[in-house]
Amino acid sequence: MFASFFVVILGLCCCFKESSQFFLGRPQLYGPNEALVKTYVEFQCEVPHPPTDHEILLQIFKEDDPNKALGEYTLLEGLAGNIPMVIKKRHDGYLKCVASVQNRSISHINSTSSNLHYLKVIEPVKGARIINSGPDDFFEGETLQLICQLSAGNYISYKWLHNDQLVSPSSLRRIYDNQLTIYRTNPQDSGSYKCVATNVFNKTVFTSNSSEIEITVKEFVSAPDISFTVLKEEPQNYFAIVVCNSTQGDLPITYSLYRGKEQVINMTVEERHYVFKLPLVLDRHLGFLRCHASNGEQTTYSQWLPLNVVPVSGPVTMHYDYDTGENYAVTGLRFYCKAEKGSHPHYQWFHNKTLLQDRGTYYQVVDQMPQRSILLLSVGRESAGTYYCEVSDSFDNSTAISSKRRYLDKEVLNRIPDFVVGVVFGSFAFLIFLMSACCWIGVIFRKRQYGEKSLWSLEMQRSKAVYEDELDFSVHSDDSDLLKTAREDEFDQASESSEDEWPQIQKKTLKDELV
Repeated sequence: MFASFFVVILGLCCCFKESSQFFLGRPQLYGPNEALVKTYVEFQCEVPHPPTDHEILLQIFKEDDPNKALGEYTLLEGLAGNIPMVIKKRHDGYLKCVASVQNRSISHINSTSSNLHYLKVIEPVKGARIINSGPDDFFEGETLQLICQLSAGNYISYKWLHNDQLVSPSSLRRIYDNQLTIYRTNPQDSGSYKCVATNVFNKTVFTSNSSEIEITVKEFVSAPDISFTVLKEEPQNYFAIVVCNSTQGDLPITYSLYRGKEQVINMTVEERHYVFKLPLVLDRHLGFLRCHASNGEQTTYSQWLPLNVVPVSGPVTMHYDYDTGENYAVTGLRFYCKAEKGSHPHYQWFHNKTLLQDRGTYYQVVDQMPQRSILLLSVGRESAGTYYCEVSDSFDNSTAISSKRRYLDKEVLNRIPDFVVGVVFGSFAFLIFLMSACCWIGVIFRKRQYGEKSLWSLEMQRSKAVYEDELDFSVHSDDSDLLKTAREDEFDQASESSEDEWPQIQKKTLKDELV
Protein backbone atom coordinates (compact mmCIF):
# COMPACT_ATOMS: atom_id res chain seq x y z
CA MET A 1 0.00 0.00 0.00
CA PHE A 2 2.80 2.37 0.83
CA ALA A 3 4.44 1.42 -2.48
CA SER A 4 1.28 2.34 -4.44
CA PHE A 5 1.09 5.80 -2.79
CA PHE A 6 4.72 6.45 -3.69
CA VAL A 7 4.08 5.61 -7.36
CA VAL A 8 1.16 8.06 -7.53
CA ILE A 9 3.21 10.88 -6.00
CA LEU A 10 6.02 10.22 -8.45
CA GLY A 11 3.63 10.31 -11.46
CA LEU A 12 2.17 13.64 -10.37
CA CYS A 13 5.63 15.12 -10.09
CA CYS A 14 6.55 13.89 -13.54
CA CYS A 15 3.36 15.30 -15.03
CA PHE A 16 4.04 18.68 -13.42
CA LYS A 17 7.56 18.65 -14.79
CA GLU A 18 6.38 17.83 -18.32
CA SER A 19 3.62 20.45 -18.34
CA SER A 20 6.09 23.12 -17.22
CA GLN A 21 8.52 22.07 -19.86
CA PHE A 22 5.99 22.30 -22.80
CA PHE A 23 4.52 25.77 -22.15
CA LEU A 24 4.63 27.73 -25.51
CA GLY A 25 5.32 31.41 -25.78
CA ARG A 26 3.63 33.75 -28.34
CA PRO A 27 5.21 33.42 -31.80
CA GLN A 28 6.32 36.38 -33.96
CA LEU A 29 5.36 36.60 -37.65
CA TYR A 30 7.63 38.36 -40.17
CA GLY A 31 7.13 38.90 -43.89
CA PRO A 32 6.45 41.48 -46.65
CA ASN A 33 3.64 44.00 -46.28
CA GLU A 34 2.86 43.98 -50.01
CA ALA A 35 2.93 41.19 -52.57
CA LEU A 36 1.91 40.62 -56.17
CA VAL A 37 -0.56 37.92 -57.11
CA LYS A 38 1.01 34.61 -58.26
CA THR A 39 4.42 35.45 -56.86
CA TYR A 40 6.44 33.27 -54.40
CA VAL A 41 6.85 34.76 -50.93
CA GLU A 42 8.32 33.40 -47.65
CA PHE A 43 7.05 34.27 -44.18
CA GLN A 44 9.00 33.58 -41.01
CA CYS A 45 7.39 32.52 -37.77
CA GLU A 46 9.58 32.60 -34.66
CA VAL A 47 8.75 30.83 -31.35
CA PRO A 48 10.59 32.00 -28.22
CA HIS A 49 12.14 29.16 -26.13
CA PRO A 50 10.82 26.21 -28.15
CA PRO A 51 11.16 22.61 -26.70
CA THR A 52 14.04 20.60 -28.10
CA ASP A 53 12.48 17.13 -27.88
CA HIS A 54 9.00 17.88 -29.35
CA GLU A 55 7.77 19.00 -32.74
CA ILE A 56 6.07 22.41 -32.99
CA LEU A 57 3.61 22.99 -35.85
CA LEU A 58 3.61 26.54 -37.25
CA GLN A 59 0.62 27.58 -39.42
CA ILE A 60 -0.48 30.86 -41.06
CA PHE A 61 -4.18 31.77 -41.09
CA LYS A 62 -6.33 34.68 -42.22
CA GLU A 63 -7.83 36.50 -39.28
CA ASP A 64 -11.38 36.01 -40.56
CA ASP A 65 -10.84 32.33 -41.54
CA PRO A 66 -9.10 30.41 -38.70
CA ASN A 67 -9.98 26.96 -40.09
CA LYS A 68 -8.08 27.08 -43.39
CA ALA A 69 -4.29 27.34 -43.21
CA LEU A 70 -2.56 29.29 -45.94
CA GLY A 71 0.80 27.67 -45.23
CA GLU A 72 2.58 25.64 -42.52
CA TYR A 73 5.95 24.45 -41.23
CA THR A 74 7.04 21.85 -38.64
CA LEU A 75 9.65 23.17 -36.25
CA LEU A 76 11.98 20.41 -35.01
CA GLU A 77 14.89 22.39 -33.76
CA GLY A 78 15.65 26.10 -33.69
CA LEU A 79 13.64 29.22 -32.98
CA ALA A 80 12.06 30.05 -36.37
CA GLY A 81 10.54 28.38 -39.37
CA ASN A 82 10.21 29.66 -42.94
CA ILE A 83 6.77 29.20 -44.44
CA PRO A 84 6.67 29.55 -48.26
CA MET A 85 3.49 30.76 -49.97
CA VAL A 86 2.34 31.36 -53.54
CA ILE A 87 0.36 34.57 -53.18
CA LYS A 88 -3.26 34.52 -54.17
CA LYS A 89 -5.83 37.29 -54.13
CA ARG A 90 -7.55 35.70 -51.13
CA HIS A 91 -4.35 36.15 -49.07
CA ASP A 92 -5.04 39.87 -48.93
CA GLY A 93 -5.79 40.98 -45.38
CA TYR A 94 -4.59 40.37 -41.80
CA LEU A 95 -2.50 37.21 -41.20
CA LYS A 96 -1.42 35.48 -38.01
CA CYS A 97 0.93 32.60 -37.12
CA VAL A 98 -0.37 29.84 -34.79
CA ALA A 99 2.09 27.55 -32.93
CA SER A 100 0.93 24.21 -31.46
CA VAL A 101 2.55 21.01 -30.09
CA GLN A 102 2.48 18.01 -32.45
CA ASN A 103 2.47 15.33 -29.68
CA ARG A 104 -1.16 14.32 -29.17
CA SER A 105 -0.44 12.74 -25.78
CA ILE A 106 0.04 16.18 -24.31
CA SER A 107 -2.91 17.86 -26.00
CA HIS A 108 -3.61 19.92 -22.88
CA ILE A 109 -0.84 22.36 -23.92
CA ASN A 110 -2.65 25.32 -25.54
CA SER A 111 -1.57 26.74 -28.91
CA THR A 112 -0.48 30.38 -29.13
CA SER A 113 -0.97 33.07 -31.84
CA SER A 114 1.20 35.94 -33.07
CA ASN A 115 0.18 39.52 -33.50
CA LEU A 116 -1.68 40.37 -36.74
CA HIS A 117 0.37 41.15 -39.84
CA TYR A 118 -1.27 43.04 -42.75
CA LEU A 119 -0.52 41.82 -46.27
CA LYS A 120 -1.64 43.89 -49.25
CA VAL A 121 -2.05 41.68 -52.30
CA ILE A 122 -1.92 43.52 -55.63
CA GLU A 123 -3.60 42.11 -58.70
CA PRO A 124 -2.70 44.09 -61.86
CA VAL A 125 -5.66 45.67 -63.63
CA LYS A 126 -6.80 44.41 -66.98
CA GLY A 127 -9.86 44.13 -69.17
CA ALA A 128 -11.38 47.59 -68.59
CA ARG A 129 -14.64 48.29 -70.43
CA ILE A 130 -17.53 50.72 -70.08
CA ILE A 131 -21.09 49.69 -69.35
CA ASN A 132 -23.83 52.27 -69.97
CA SER A 133 -26.85 51.89 -67.72
CA GLY A 134 -29.05 53.63 -70.34
CA PRO A 135 -29.21 54.25 -74.09
CA ASP A 136 -26.32 55.80 -75.97
CA ASP A 137 -28.67 58.26 -77.71
CA PHE A 138 -31.10 60.37 -75.66
CA PHE A 139 -32.43 63.91 -75.22
CA GLU A 140 -30.99 66.60 -72.98
CA GLY A 141 -32.03 66.80 -69.34
CA GLU A 142 -31.73 63.08 -68.62
CA THR A 143 -29.08 61.39 -66.39
CA LEU A 144 -26.08 59.57 -67.86
CA GLN A 145 -24.46 56.81 -65.77
CA LEU A 146 -21.36 54.97 -66.97
CA ILE A 147 -19.62 52.06 -65.14
CA CYS A 148 -15.99 51.07 -65.68
CA GLN A 149 -15.86 47.27 -65.35
CA LEU A 150 -12.64 45.19 -65.08
CA SER A 151 -11.84 41.55 -65.61
CA ALA A 152 -9.08 41.69 -62.94
CA GLY A 153 -7.52 44.11 -60.53
CA ASN A 154 -7.81 45.58 -57.06
CA TYR A 155 -6.69 48.70 -55.21
CA ILE A 156 -7.69 50.62 -58.33
CA SER A 157 -7.97 54.30 -59.07
CA TYR A 158 -10.19 55.48 -61.92
CA LYS A 159 -10.25 58.48 -64.16
CA TRP A 160 -12.61 59.38 -66.99
CA LEU A 161 -11.91 61.07 -70.30
CA HIS A 162 -14.47 62.97 -72.37
CA ASN A 163 -13.25 63.65 -75.89
CA ASP A 164 -9.73 62.90 -74.56
CA GLN A 165 -10.12 65.59 -71.86
CA LEU A 166 -10.03 64.69 -68.18
CA VAL A 167 -13.45 64.84 -66.53
CA SER A 168 -13.37 66.90 -63.32
CA PRO A 169 -15.96 66.32 -60.60
CA SER A 170 -18.59 69.03 -60.12
CA SER A 171 -22.10 69.47 -58.80
CA LEU A 172 -23.51 67.85 -61.95
CA ARG A 173 -20.65 65.40 -62.57
CA ARG A 174 -20.07 62.86 -59.82
CA ILE A 175 -17.23 60.30 -59.85
CA TYR A 176 -17.57 57.55 -57.24
CA ASP A 177 -15.41 54.43 -57.34
CA ASN A 178 -15.85 53.05 -60.86
CA GLN A 179 -18.95 55.10 -61.78
CA LEU A 180 -19.39 58.38 -63.65
CA THR A 181 -22.80 60.05 -63.25
CA ILE A 182 -23.81 63.22 -65.13
CA TYR A 183 -27.05 64.90 -64.08
CA ARG A 184 -29.17 67.19 -66.29
CA THR A 185 -27.19 66.45 -69.41
CA ASN A 186 -26.95 68.91 -72.29
CA PRO A 187 -25.63 68.67 -75.87
CA GLN A 188 -22.13 69.62 -74.67
CA ASP A 189 -22.01 66.24 -72.90
CA SER A 190 -22.12 64.45 -76.25
CA GLY A 191 -18.96 62.76 -77.46
CA SER A 192 -16.64 59.85 -76.71
CA TYR A 193 -16.04 58.55 -73.17
CA LYS A 194 -13.20 56.35 -71.96
CA CYS A 195 -12.21 55.08 -68.52
CA VAL A 196 -8.62 54.46 -67.36
CA ALA A 197 -8.00 52.08 -64.43
CA THR A 198 -4.62 51.94 -62.65
CA ASN A 199 -2.98 50.31 -59.63
CA VAL A 200 0.60 50.33 -58.34
CA PHE A 201 2.99 47.73 -56.93
CA ASN A 202 6.47 48.68 -55.77
CA LYS A 203 6.48 51.82 -57.95
CA THR A 204 5.30 49.83 -60.94
CA VAL A 205 2.07 51.25 -62.41
CA PHE A 206 -0.40 48.92 -64.09
CA THR A 207 -2.92 50.54 -66.46
CA SER A 208 -5.94 49.32 -68.39
CA ASN A 209 -7.75 51.56 -70.89
CA SER A 210 -11.29 50.84 -71.96
CA SER A 211 -12.45 51.22 -75.51
CA GLU A 212 -14.33 54.44 -76.28
CA ILE A 213 -18.09 54.62 -76.10
CA GLU A 214 -19.97 57.26 -78.10
CA ILE A 215 -22.74 59.17 -76.32
CA THR A 216 -25.17 61.49 -78.12
CA VAL A 217 -27.20 63.99 -76.09
CA LYS A 218 -29.78 65.36 -78.47
CA GLU A 219 -30.94 68.96 -78.23
CA PHE A 220 -34.62 69.81 -78.14
CA VAL A 221 -35.73 72.11 -80.92
CA SER A 222 -35.92 75.77 -79.89
CA ALA A 223 -39.05 77.87 -80.25
CA PRO A 224 -39.23 78.81 -83.93
CA ASP A 225 -39.33 82.33 -85.30
CA ILE A 226 -42.04 83.10 -87.84
CA SER A 227 -41.94 85.72 -90.58
CA PHE A 228 -43.26 86.17 -94.07
CA THR A 229 -42.54 88.12 -97.22
CA VAL A 230 -44.87 88.93 -100.09
CA LEU A 231 -44.42 87.54 -103.61
CA LYS A 232 -46.15 89.03 -106.63
CA GLU A 233 -46.39 86.60 -109.55
CA GLU A 234 -49.01 88.27 -111.71
CA PRO A 235 -50.62 91.71 -111.63
CA GLN A 236 -53.26 90.54 -109.18
CA ASN A 237 -51.76 87.32 -107.69
CA TYR A 238 -49.96 87.67 -104.36
CA PHE A 239 -48.55 85.01 -102.05
CA ALA A 240 -47.21 85.00 -98.52
CA ILE A 241 -43.87 83.18 -98.23
CA VAL A 242 -43.93 82.05 -94.56
CA VAL A 243 -40.64 80.97 -92.96
CA CYS A 244 -40.46 78.90 -89.75
CA ASN A 245 -36.92 78.96 -88.38
CA SER A 246 -35.42 77.31 -85.27
CA THR A 247 -31.90 78.24 -84.22
CA GLN A 248 -31.28 75.06 -82.19
CA GLY A 249 -32.35 71.43 -82.20
CA ASP A 250 -31.22 68.06 -83.48
CA LEU A 251 -32.48 66.94 -86.85
CA PRO A 252 -34.88 65.91 -88.24
CA ILE A 253 -37.47 68.51 -87.24
CA THR A 254 -41.18 68.39 -87.94
CA TYR A 255 -42.71 71.80 -88.73
CA SER A 256 -46.43 72.50 -88.73
CA LEU A 257 -48.10 75.74 -89.83
CA TYR A 258 -51.39 76.75 -88.21
CA ARG A 259 -53.83 79.50 -89.14
CA GLY A 260 -55.84 79.92 -85.99
CA LYS A 261 -56.73 76.38 -84.88
CA GLU A 262 -56.51 74.99 -88.39
CA GLN A 263 -53.37 73.14 -89.47
CA VAL A 264 -52.37 74.36 -92.90
CA ILE A 265 -49.45 72.01 -93.60
CA ASN A 266 -47.10 69.58 -91.80
CA MET A 267 -43.59 68.61 -92.96
CA THR A 268 -40.51 66.77 -91.53
CA VAL A 269 -37.19 68.08 -92.85
CA GLU A 270 -33.46 67.68 -92.24
CA GLU A 271 -33.08 71.43 -91.76
CA ARG A 272 -33.78 73.95 -89.02
CA HIS A 273 -36.17 75.96 -91.18
CA TYR A 274 -39.00 75.41 -93.60
CA VAL A 275 -40.82 77.66 -96.08
CA PHE A 276 -44.58 77.61 -96.64
CA LYS A 277 -46.45 79.33 -99.48
CA LEU A 278 -49.96 80.74 -98.93
CA PRO A 279 -52.28 82.73 -101.24
CA LEU A 280 -52.73 86.34 -100.16
CA VAL A 281 -55.12 89.26 -100.60
CA LEU A 282 -53.74 92.78 -100.08
CA ASP A 283 -55.20 95.10 -97.46
CA ARG A 284 -57.27 92.32 -95.88
CA HIS A 285 -56.68 90.65 -92.51
CA LEU A 286 -56.51 86.88 -93.15
CA GLY A 287 -56.06 85.68 -89.56
CA PHE A 288 -53.08 84.76 -87.42
CA LEU A 289 -50.26 82.31 -88.27
CA ARG A 290 -48.23 80.14 -85.89
CA CYS A 291 -45.39 77.61 -86.31
CA HIS A 292 -45.06 74.35 -84.36
CA ALA A 293 -41.69 72.54 -84.22
CA SER A 294 -40.85 69.12 -82.78
CA ASN A 295 -37.89 66.71 -82.91
CA GLY A 296 -38.87 64.39 -80.08
CA GLU A 297 -41.27 64.31 -77.19
CA GLN A 298 -41.24 68.11 -76.82
CA THR A 299 -43.03 70.58 -79.12
CA THR A 300 -42.23 74.30 -79.27
CA TYR A 301 -44.31 77.17 -80.65
CA SER A 302 -43.69 80.52 -82.32
CA GLN A 303 -45.50 83.78 -81.61
CA TRP A 304 -48.75 84.53 -83.41
CA LEU A 305 -48.20 86.57 -86.58
CA PRO A 306 -51.03 88.51 -88.25
CA LEU A 307 -51.41 87.75 -91.95
CA ASN A 308 -52.19 91.27 -93.12
CA VAL A 309 -50.44 93.15 -95.91
CA VAL A 310 -51.01 96.92 -96.06
CA PRO A 311 -49.70 98.66 -99.20
CA VAL A 312 -47.55 101.78 -98.87
CA SER A 313 -49.62 104.98 -98.96
CA GLY A 314 -49.89 108.49 -97.54
CA PRO A 315 -47.20 111.13 -97.35
CA VAL A 316 -43.55 110.19 -96.74
CA THR A 317 -42.00 112.36 -94.07
CA MET A 318 -38.32 113.09 -93.61
CA HIS A 319 -36.73 114.93 -90.67
CA TYR A 320 -33.30 115.06 -89.09
CA ASP A 321 -31.35 115.66 -85.91
CA TYR A 322 -27.64 116.15 -85.34
CA ASP A 323 -24.64 115.90 -83.01
CA THR A 324 -22.39 118.81 -82.10
CA GLY A 325 -18.69 118.98 -81.27
CA GLU A 326 -16.34 121.75 -80.20
CA ASN A 327 -17.68 125.32 -80.43
CA TYR A 328 -21.13 123.77 -80.97
CA ALA A 329 -20.32 122.93 -84.60
CA VAL A 330 -22.46 120.19 -86.20
CA THR A 331 -20.38 117.02 -86.73
CA GLY A 332 -22.94 114.28 -87.44
CA LEU A 333 -26.39 114.15 -88.98
CA ARG A 334 -29.25 111.64 -88.94
CA PHE A 335 -32.10 111.64 -91.46
CA TYR A 336 -35.29 109.69 -90.67
CA CYS A 337 -37.70 108.48 -93.35
CA LYS A 338 -41.17 107.06 -92.70
CA ALA A 339 -44.35 106.39 -94.70
CA GLU A 340 -47.78 106.96 -93.22
CA LYS A 341 -48.90 103.38 -94.08
CA GLY A 342 -47.25 100.21 -95.31
CA SER A 343 -46.54 96.83 -93.68
CA HIS A 344 -43.75 95.74 -96.09
CA PRO A 345 -41.96 98.97 -97.11
CA HIS A 346 -38.78 99.27 -99.13
CA TYR A 347 -36.69 102.40 -98.42
CA GLN A 348 -34.29 104.19 -100.78
CA TRP A 349 -32.13 107.24 -100.07
CA PHE A 350 -30.89 109.74 -102.64
CA HIS A 351 -28.18 112.40 -102.52
CA ASN A 352 -28.28 114.79 -105.47
CA LYS A 353 -30.34 112.10 -107.28
CA THR A 354 -27.66 109.46 -106.57
CA LEU A 355 -28.91 106.30 -104.87
CA LEU A 356 -27.21 105.61 -101.52
CA GLN A 357 -26.90 101.91 -100.61
CA ASP A 358 -25.66 100.27 -97.42
CA ARG A 359 -22.47 102.23 -96.58
CA GLY A 360 -20.23 104.83 -98.21
CA THR A 361 -17.35 107.10 -97.33
CA TYR A 362 -19.60 109.65 -95.62
CA TYR A 363 -22.90 107.80 -95.04
CA GLN A 364 -24.53 104.62 -93.72
CA VAL A 365 -28.08 103.37 -94.26
CA VAL A 366 -29.76 101.64 -91.31
CA ASP A 367 -33.21 100.13 -91.90
CA GLN A 368 -35.47 99.59 -88.91
CA MET A 369 -38.13 97.55 -90.62
CA PRO A 370 -40.94 98.16 -91.07
CA GLN A 371 -41.19 101.39 -89.07
CA ARG A 372 -38.53 103.59 -90.67
CA SER A 373 -35.12 103.96 -92.29
CA ILE A 374 -32.20 106.06 -91.00
CA LEU A 375 -29.44 107.73 -93.01
CA LEU A 376 -26.32 108.53 -90.97
CA LEU A 377 -24.10 111.31 -92.37
CA SER A 378 -20.78 112.86 -91.49
CA VAL A 379 -20.81 116.61 -92.09
CA GLY A 380 -18.28 117.82 -94.65
CA ARG A 381 -17.76 119.04 -98.17
CA GLU A 382 -18.55 115.63 -99.68
CA SER A 383 -21.90 115.33 -97.88
CA ALA A 384 -23.26 118.74 -98.93
CA GLY A 385 -26.26 118.65 -101.24
CA THR A 386 -29.93 117.76 -101.58
CA TYR A 387 -31.38 114.70 -99.84
CA TYR A 388 -34.68 112.87 -100.11
CA CYS A 389 -36.05 109.32 -99.65
CA GLU A 390 -38.50 107.08 -101.48
CA VAL A 391 -40.73 104.38 -100.03
CA SER A 392 -42.34 101.59 -102.05
CA ASP A 393 -43.80 98.15 -101.39
CA SER A 394 -41.07 95.51 -101.15
CA PHE A 395 -43.01 93.33 -103.57
CA ASP A 396 -43.92 96.13 -106.04
CA ASN A 397 -41.51 99.00 -106.79
CA SER A 398 -44.04 100.76 -109.00
CA THR A 399 -45.70 102.26 -105.90
CA ALA A 400 -42.78 104.51 -104.87
CA ILE A 401 -43.65 107.70 -102.94
CA SER A 402 -41.03 110.41 -102.51
CA SER A 403 -40.45 112.76 -99.57
CA LYS A 404 -39.72 116.48 -99.81
CA ARG A 405 -36.17 117.42 -100.73
CA ARG A 406 -33.87 119.04 -98.22
CA TYR A 407 -30.65 120.92 -99.00
CA LEU A 408 -27.95 120.87 -96.32
CA ASP A 409 -24.30 121.81 -96.08
CA LYS A 410 -21.93 122.75 -93.31
CA GLU A 411 -22.71 126.48 -93.48
CA VAL A 412 -26.47 125.93 -93.43
CA LEU A 413 -26.25 123.56 -90.48
CA ASN A 414 -24.08 125.91 -88.43
CA ARG A 415 -26.11 129.07 -89.24
CA ILE A 416 -28.16 130.39 -86.35
CA PRO A 417 -31.87 129.79 -87.08
CA ASP A 418 -34.15 132.81 -87.63
CA PHE A 419 -36.38 131.99 -84.70
CA VAL A 420 -33.32 131.87 -82.41
CA VAL A 421 -32.27 135.31 -83.67
CA GLY A 422 -35.80 136.59 -83.09
CA VAL A 423 -35.88 135.19 -79.58
CA VAL A 424 -32.50 136.72 -78.71
CA PHE A 425 -33.30 140.21 -80.09
CA GLY A 426 -36.80 140.14 -78.64
CA SER A 427 -35.38 139.32 -75.23
CA PHE A 428 -32.82 142.12 -75.58
CA ALA A 429 -35.53 144.63 -76.58
CA PHE A 430 -37.69 143.55 -73.67
CA LEU A 431 -34.80 144.12 -71.26
CA ILE A 432 -34.23 147.62 -72.72
CA PHE A 433 -37.93 148.36 -72.30
CA LEU A 434 -37.85 147.24 -68.68
CA MET A 435 -34.81 149.38 -67.96
CA SER A 436 -36.39 152.45 -69.66
CA ALA A 437 -39.63 151.97 -67.73
CA CYS A 438 -37.74 151.71 -64.46
CA CYS A 439 -35.82 154.92 -65.25
CA TRP A 440 -38.99 156.79 -66.25
CA ILE A 441 -40.81 155.72 -63.07
CA GLY A 442 -37.78 156.81 -61.03
CA VAL A 443 -37.72 160.25 -62.67
CA ILE A 444 -41.45 160.79 -62.11
CA PHE A 445 -41.19 159.71 -58.49
CA ARG A 446 -38.23 161.98 -57.92
CA LYS A 447 -39.99 164.97 -59.53
CA ARG A 448 -43.04 164.45 -57.39
CA GLN A 449 -40.94 164.23 -54.24
CA TYR A 450 -39.03 167.36 -55.26
CA GLY A 451 -42.32 169.24 -55.97
CA GLU A 452 -43.71 168.47 -52.54
CA LYS A 453 -40.51 169.72 -50.98
CA SER A 454 -40.66 172.93 -53.04
CA LEU A 455 -44.28 173.58 -52.02
CA TRP A 456 -43.36 173.09 -48.40
CA SER A 457 -40.43 175.54 -48.74
CA LEU A 458 -42.69 178.10 -50.46
CA GLU A 459 -45.23 177.83 -47.67
CA MET A 460 -42.51 178.38 -45.15
CA GLN A 461 -41.34 181.45 -47.00
CA ARG A 462 -44.86 182.81 -47.19
CA SER A 463 -45.45 182.24 -43.48
CA LYS A 464 -42.20 183.89 -42.63
CA ALA A 465 -42.95 186.85 -44.83
CA VAL A 466 -46.36 187.39 -43.21
CA TYR A 467 -44.86 187.44 -39.74
CA GLU A 468 -42.12 189.69 -40.80
CA ASP A 469 -44.66 192.13 -42.30
CA GLU A 470 -46.92 192.10 -39.25
CA LEU A 471 -44.16 192.70 -36.74
CA ASP A 472 -42.33 195.96 -36.94
CA PHE A 473 -39.14 195.52 -35.02
CA SER A 474 -37.94 198.98 -35.74
CA VAL A 475 -40.09 200.38 -33.01
CA HIS A 476 -38.77 197.97 -30.38
CA SER A 477 -35.24 197.62 -31.60
CA ASP A 478 -33.91 198.79 -28.34
CA ASP A 479 -36.03 196.53 -26.25
CA SER A 480 -35.05 192.92 -26.90
CA ASP A 481 -37.25 191.49 -24.18
CA LEU A 482 -40.32 193.05 -25.66
CA LEU A 483 -39.44 191.65 -29.11
CA LYS A 484 -38.97 188.19 -27.74
CA THR A 485 -42.26 188.32 -25.87
CA ALA A 486 -44.12 189.38 -29.01
CA ARG A 487 -42.65 186.51 -31.06
CA GLU A 488 -43.57 183.93 -28.40
CA ASP A 489 -47.14 185.22 -28.29
CA GLU A 490 -47.42 184.89 -32.05
CA PHE A 491 -46.09 181.37 -31.95
CA ASP A 492 -48.53 180.27 -29.27
CA GLN A 493 -51.47 181.76 -31.15
CA ALA A 494 -50.47 180.07 -34.36
CA SER A 495 -50.10 176.70 -32.65
CA GLU A 496 -53.52 176.87 -31.03
CA SER A 497 -55.35 178.01 -34.18
CA SER A 498 -53.88 175.72 -36.90
CA GLU A 499 -51.86 172.94 -35.29
CA ASP A 500 -52.57 170.46 -38.04
CA GLU A 501 -51.45 172.76 -40.83
CA TRP A 502 -48.06 173.44 -39.34
CA PRO A 503 -45.43 170.85 -39.68
CA GLN A 504 -43.50 169.97 -36.60
CA ILE A 505 -40.26 171.02 -38.15
CA GLN A 506 -41.78 174.50 -38.89
CA LYS A 507 -42.67 174.96 -35.23
CA LYS A 508 -39.19 174.02 -34.21
CA THR A 509 -37.65 176.44 -36.67
CA LEU A 510 -39.81 179.29 -35.43
CA LYS A 511 -38.84 178.59 -31.83
CA ASP A 512 -35.20 178.56 -32.81
CA GLU A 513 -35.60 181.91 -34.45
CA LEU A 514 -37.25 183.26 -31.32
CA VAL A 515 -34.37 182.08 -29.21
